[in-house]
Amino acid sequence: MTLQLDENTRPAVDITTRGTLFRFATAGSVDDGKSTLVGRLLHDSKAILTDHLAAVERTSRERGFGGEAGGLDLALLTDGLRAEREQGITIDVAYRYFATDARSFILADCPGHVQYTRNMVTGATTADAVVLLVDARSGVLEQTRRHLAVIGLLRVPHVIVAVNKIDLIGFDADRVAQVADDLVLVAAELGIYGLHVVPVCAVDGDNVADRSSRTPWYDGPALLELLESLPTADQAEATAQELRLPVQLVLRPQGALAPELAADDYRDYRSAAGRIASGSVSVGDRVTVHPGCATTVVTRIDVAGRSVSSAVAPQSVALSLADDLDVARGAVIAAAGTVPEPSAELSAELFWLDASRAVPGARLLLKWGTATVQARLTAIAGRRDLTTLQVVPADALEVNDIGHVSLQLAEALPVEPYAVNRSTGAFLLIHPQSGATLAAGIVSS
Repeated sequence: MTLQLDENTRPAVDITTRGTLFRFATAGSVDDGKSTLVGRLLHDSKAILTDHLAAVERTSRERGFGGEAGGLDLALLTDGLRAEREQGITIDVAYRYFATDARSFILADCPGHVQYTRNMVTGATTADAVVLLVDARSGVLEQTRRHLAVIGLLRVPHVIVAVNKIDLIGFDADRVAQVADDLVLVAAELGIYGLHVVPVCAVDGDNVADRSSRTPWYDGPALLELLESLPTADQAEATAQELRLPVQLVLRPQGALAPELAADDYRDYRSAAGRIASGSVSVGDRVTVHPGCATTVVTRIDVAGRSVSSAVAPQSVALSLADDLDVARGAVIAAAGTVPEPSAELSAELFWLDASRAVPGARLLLKWGTATVQARLTAIAGRRDLTTLQVVPADALEVNDIGHVSLQLAEALPVEPYAVNRSTGAFLLIHPQSGATLAAGIVSS
């Protein structure tokens, strides 16, 4: 990691990123300024409606907020719940949408409190990037380590560290460099490399949407410039991984006329519909269907009611197959010859999200893609100590624990290690009676 670049120029926006949708989440300890940073992004990108901005101005006056931000408490732009506004904290994931000339964004402003770590897991699971905020005064805290551990286990493609509140340290370059070095060391222990470190002052907007004249020692891009230039996870999955399509439902329009077919081709047809998790598919491709592992050929691809020759992740499609196979919800269509050997025993990392304890012998439901099977928690090998970052022995998992476990499934599934495929290597554990989500899991092996 370096705070200096060779050229003080705006990073080029690659033609492949222009117009794409980019998902990112914010994370950090309590009061590190996550909501303020997101509010600044929304404000400076002119993504705030007039009536919303007026309401924020009114609430800011009631709270006596002032300063160089023009009297606005920018955190109110993302703290949408009344309880959050009254307490001045974030207690839920606040999703917001905005766009620049380069691309569109979905952001998830995650809470910083320890008891809401599960919300951070929710926000980061589908993120292309996580913006991790660190107070320049306090540096790396236990919650910083916890969030980095989650980011590392979830293998979020891009990790951006915003060293915030640099105005409160007098824009001290040495202090920012020290915090950045500490972060790099912790991240390396968790297998996270290539951090993007950006010093910011979220309240005043330094290095948020535009580069600041108050940090002449920093030659890198502003945060928004960086977000505009990074590739999405979907782009990587579409080009670097094999086809994986969890079947959501089977379409059987009886007596339907395909849009571009002649009247004498009026016929019944059957297609498997779902969202492409990874890879791409074209008409004429050979594919294998699980369960059964029968191989066939794709004869037709429909996207939004239109016939196309090919499709890529993360498009939702309907595939017609040459053979009349027994395809139903929960099946997986994959590139021929690439289906992993189905397994009924899993080793996994669990992010335990529920107030109840996880104990060996617990009977659960495991949801993988569109399939749901019965499962049993057979063993807990340990949990991660977020102070030392080591795995220590544990007999049970408590809320927000990250544990190493073994699972026995009632039905073998062709899962893949999360390190190989983020889509097919992730699952949820569900309470069999209440339907509550108990844990998010990633397959180790």
